[in-house]
Amino acid sequence: MTEPRRSPTLRRRRLSAELTALREGRSLTAVQVDKHLGWTPGKLARMERGVWQRPNPRDITDLLDLYEVTDERRRDYLLTLARQGRERGWWHPYREMLSESYTTYIGLEAEAATILNFEALMVPGLMQTEDYARTVVLNGPLEVTQEQVDSRIAVRKERQELLTRAHDPLRLWAILDEAVLRRQVGGPDVMRAQLQHLLDLAELAKVTVQVVPFTRGAHAGFGGPFVIVEFPEPLDPDAVYSENNAGELLLEDPEDVARFKLAFQRLGAAALSPGDSLAMIAAIKAET
Repeated sequence: MTEPRRSPTLRRRRLSAELTALREGRSLTAVQVDKHLGWTPGKLARMERGVWQRPNPRDITDLLDLYEVTDERRRDYLLTLARQGRERGWWHPYREMLSESYTTYIGLEAEAATILNFEALMVPGLMQTEDYARTVVLNGPLEVTQEQVDSRIAVRKERQELLTRAHDPLRLWAILDEAVLRRQVGGPDVMRAQLQHLLDLAELAKVTVQVVPFTRGAHAGFGGPFVIVEFPEPLDPDAVYSENNAGELLLEDPEDVARFKLAFQRLGAAALSPGDSLAMIAAIKAET
């Protein structure tokens, strides 16, 4: 059985949360810790916000000593998170062409239990065929070389393996506005293949597809597309990712996440049932 990929992003995120809880448990401020350890001002605050790429085990050891963490199993666990957080993600070779927010999202997606994705204009990246994805990248807001196009397609294909991996595949619930199905991205042949791909993916046990038809009028997705990332462990809080021409946004505040979850629930209520949604996709494919 293939082992699931481990995400250094999630390890760093979990380590940040654990260190924050330990400091607060000792009633210390980040400023006090920086001064006590002789660190530059703001270093611990950055660590606790997750603004680090390769955690230093020596720093973690110093913090555990300061916080008087004596339990060996707990120390080993946190130091293991630090070592795993120093590993390179599979996306590392593409880092120069990807934004920090996007690589963070990919890292979280890699170990998510469920992805809730609403799209208003295009097929979600996890569900795009190569021809469809290539058309999207070539006609996007950025000027890209052929090499950059190929790299972006390669990243999408790597991500898509989450849906079909042998060990605990990713659960995906995608809600699409009808416009996603009607827009002729790449022409009729590309769209027919893409619509068939949606139908094929929907046959997977952990993939659900719903469509919000034009006849529903206004709906909770008018604010734009978004992705909710849900994790199996309580220690890993859920997150929301959204992107547009102004850049990418990664939200982790519980109130922000709750707001988007409510929007997704309302979209699910406005959408056709999964069965009726697939029937609509098949009908539109026949018309294309």
